[in-house]
Amino acid sequence: MANFVLIHGAMHGGWCWELVAPQLIQHGHRVVAPDLPGLGGSNVPPAEVTLENWGKFVADILNNSPGRTILVGHSLGGIAISQAAEYAPAQVAALVYVTAVLLSDGLASKDLPQEKSRVEVTLSADGQTISAAPQAAVSAFYGETPAAWREAALARLVPQPVAISRMPLQLSAGRYGTVKRAYIECLRDQALTIDVQRKMQAALPCDFTAAIDTDHSPFYSQPETLVKLLMEIAARFD
Repeated sequence: MANFVLIHGAMHGGWCWELVAPQLIQHGHRVVAPDLPGLGGSNVPPAEVTLENWGKFVADILNNSPGRTILVGHSLGGIAISQAAEYAPAQVAALVYVTAVLLSDGLASKDLPQEKSRVEVTLSADGQTISAAPQAAVSAFYGETPAAWREAALARLVPQPVAISRMPLQLSAGRYGTVKRAYIECLRDQALTIDVQRKMQAALPCDFTAAIDTDHSPFYSQPETLVKLLMEIAARFD
């Protein structure tokens, strides 16, 4: 049995793992899929969302888990799992980046190797959050996702705190650098294109890489394939 902690990305919540978590549990694994501070059902105000509190929030979950954990991050959740691994490296069996932001020490998500965001967003009046119109979200996130799950997801998206994208990771070779890393590419991703995914991996190589021929949201478009890969990674590294 493995411990999995599943971390969602921008605008999402732990709900996005609703097809993946039950399958992992059916295979005998322990699964936690929380809402990051400021997203999902969290009531943390956008002005109080920082990369440090994201990292410490996830690290607290790791420190309260029975044994080491396979820590999975999707999309912007990649920065949360990286920072958490810096805070609690001994608790992490492996980091799994699912078409996720993978960056080195000192870089922020605004430093992604792409000219501009692939997602059309609207800035809130107070300048603290961004939101994506439904059609923009469909194009970027859910191109291969079945209609029913796409609509369910759209109804639950929340505004994304902006400041988090400007906050640099604080990682060290002696802590984060000791943790094994795996990357699951999504070949038809329109939010983080495969070119961007591979540039990030070239800059910060991983110990294992696999690919799914799908969109930015494999937890809806290819959940069975994603589960199989997660279990393969757990068997390899846990």
